[in-house]
Amino acid sequence: MSGGVDSAVAAWLLKRDGYSVTGLFMHNWEEDGECPAASDWRDVQAVGDKLGIECYSVNFAKEYADGVFEYFLNEYKAFRTPNPDVLCNRVVKFGAFRDYCKSLGAELIATGHYCAKKDDMLLRAADTAKDQTYFLNQVKTEQLDGVLFPLGGYVKSEVREIARKAGLSVAQKKDSTGICFIGERKFKKFLATYLPAQQGDIVDTRGAVVGRHDGLMYYTLGQRRGLGVGGVKGETGRWFVLDKDVARNRLIVSCGDESALYSKRLTGSGFNVIGAFDMPKTLKCTAKTRYRQPDFGATLALSSDGTFEMVFDEPQRAVTPGQYAVVYVGDRCLGGGVIDSAE
Repeated sequence: MSGGVDSAVAAWLLKRDGYSVTGLFMHNWEEDGECPAASDWRDVQAVGDKLGIECYSVNFAKEYADGVFEYFLNEYKAFRTPNPDVLCNRVVKFGAFRDYCKSLGAELIATGHYCAKKDDMLLRAADTAKDQTYFLNQVKTEQLDGVLFPLGGYVKSEVREIARKAGLSVAQKKDSTGICFIGERKFKKFLATYLPAQQGDIVDTRGAVVGRHDGLMYYTLGQRRGLGVGGVKGETGRWFVLDKDVARNRLIVSCGDESALYSKRLTGSGFNVIGAFDMPKTLKCTAKTRYRQPDFGATLALSSDGTFEMVFDEPQRAVTPGQYAVVYVGDRCLGGGVIDSAE
């Protein structure tokens, strides 16, 4: 239980269906300040009291720091754009948390994720706008054994209505949008406490200096906001990040025509296949390269070492190294891997 409405309703549904339910809250970030863990734990306790279930807090800060946050920082050091929530699911939520629950004698584990499961297959949720299979693409098949997803057949509005009717205090609580377990923060300030930034020039495609950047790690391909560039003579349209010149510490931007942002294929590594699947040499599928993106048609070629190549049916915008390419066959999430390059 996270302290939000989704896991609270998941607990309510299980209790309604006759399960013996215990709530477990994960505290995974040690610093004081903006981290909302204390407030979330109070909300968990309030829901537990309402449902008549025991709730406990367990600390996985070391597992998070070693298995997720170190990776997060190393990717930014390499000027890539990581997605820590994906790794957090494999290492903490379906790793350390799952193992801890099993050690306590739990027969089944449930979460408030919007997704579904059939046998060893991970499936999309009924609420396509909230579906979280993208973030579960690195969870191993065996980690999903004995896991329940009570919200798979519900849409968010139904979940909030259940919470309201049940008198749960979190019925209208705002969804969290910050870094997994760390919370909502001013990102540049937070990252700078761990990785000192080096300012440099922002240049256009001709090499002309049009501004200054705060550090290459703060920017991602296709980004339009927060560039501090404007009013350059002869340019029209919106500025966007086109590339990073790491060797010379320059942020390359362009204005107007975004055709250079589009790519036709990508290569990646660490592809994780969820469930038994007879993988052909090439697989026609649909895919996403970021969470809030409509599926696009693609062809996947996967090697035995987890490296892969994906060719898109239509060019895709701002395919970003460090993010994940996630593959679907119909409503089944087949898994995914990290993007290394795109062209």
